[in-house]
Amino acid sequence: MDVLREAWQGLWSIPNLGAWLLAAWAAYLLLLGGWIILQKREPVATLSWLLGLALLPYLGFFVYHVFGPQRIHRQRLRRARSRASLQHEPEAPDPAHADAAELARLGAATTGLPPSSAREVRLLVDGAAKYQALLADIGAATKHVHLEYYIYEPDRTGTALRDALVERARAGVQVRLLVDAIGSGRARRFFGPLLEAGGELAWFHPMRFGQFWRRPWANLRTHRKIVVIDGTVAYTGGMNVTDEQDERLGDTAYRDLHLRLEGDVVRRLQLVFCEDWAYATGDRDFLSCVVRDTPVEPAPGPVRAQVLVSGPDSPWEAIHRMHVSAIQAAKKRVWMTTPYFVPGEAAMMALTSAALAGLDVRLLVPRDSDSKLVTLAARSYFGQLLVAGVKVYEYGPRMLHSKTLLVDDELALIGSANFDHRSFRLNFEVSVLFDDPGIADQLATLIEGELAHAPRVQRGRRRPLLRARLPEALARLMSPLL
Repeated sequence: MDVLREAWQGLWSIPNLGAWLLAAWAAYLLLLGGWIILQKREPVATLSWLLGLALLPYLGFFVYHVFGPQRIHRQRLRRARSRASLQHEPEAPDPAHADAAELARLGAATTGLPPSSAREVRLLVDGAAKYQALLADIGAATKHVHLEYYIYEPDRTGTALRDALVERARAGVQVRLLVDAIGSGRARRFFGPLLEAGGELAWFHPMRFGQFWRRPWANLRTHRKIVVIDGTVAYTGGMNVTDEQDERLGDTAYRDLHLRLEGDVVRRLQLVFCEDWAYATGDRDFLSCVVRDTPVEPAPGPVRAQVLVSGPDSPWEAIHRMHVSAIQAAKKRVWMTTPYFVPGEAAMMALTSAALAGLDVRLLVPRDSDSKLVTLAARSYFGQLLVAGVKVYEYGPRMLHSKTLLVDDELALIGSANFDHRSFRLNFEVSVLFDDPGIADQLATLIEGELAHAPRVQRGRRRPLLRARLPEALARLMSPLL
């Protein structure tokens, strides 16, 4: 304590210390603020970061260093190399109408993945349906099992899946598991048996705090959920690997939706996984084996399907653009479900314009999500939506976790992306756009069933200042950073 006291007194004995600190603060703001401005991002987000840096001298630099927006350039190169090996462009079914054709061109231009098709599509509601089907398909695998998840918990569900992978690895099946370093951080020692059995494990964007000269990837996560089995069956959607998403293990399990796919669309998801694996590991030698073991469909399937990917390695925000463009193309209805609703200006304009034009616009969100801040921020947008004519519903008592968009009677978008800034700009996400009346009808039936358990938000509801309006307004200020 004496040493610290003497050091403190010595610091304050420096002549003109206040002036030096003020000059250092001004230089810090000038240099770092200039760098942020040169990123040319949304003005609101830029101003939020500048304000944070000004109010938190030096500490603000650490926050920006860890959580500030980043672009990934090397990833584009690594992904392009793997794309050349797996890209296959069979003849896809013609779009049913002009709007669908325009959306297909938009998806291809922003992702580099052309439209595809599916031979079979199954909508799996809740964890029991997904995990039962997934474990059965993994048990029948003969060549490879590729998995990519944001959250993989070392609980009962995670153990059952790991043991199934261990069994296949011991049988000679190539198992590759890619998990997010933050979302699945609790499972670091959990995968030992899989590695011992010959499986491979990779971590997406491990933190780099030890390398202080390089920015850590704290904010740039893979939020994708992908499984590809033998290149013939694929799974994607909103469900992670956790007991929280298995209703057999608790009454509070998330309400969610997943997809089981067969057909040429599987090859697209295989490509997405391989690009992520090559990027995370730096290894591309495995691609020749994957290409050999991924069959080419002899003919297009009956369901028009297009895989959409987005992430900080691309400036186009493909999934965000597809949401907005599909809403703008609507003629009759726009129904959406999302656990996190923090829209940008373009998305709000599209939704309110559709409602003002007399379309049936419905938004289904959880009554209470697993983030209180996001729940408050979402409710701050309800007033404008309700005035425009959007019907807003809050699902309960379980947490709604499905991410879907239904437009008219043909278009259905299902995937991992929430309707918020993080999913549209920071996370690596994957969704599938279907142009098919049958899939759209199944999704409509599912959403109608959810609405039966979701009271509609009324315009005249009581909203106390301190318990509702003020917290919501404050949370909304954080929207660009959520």
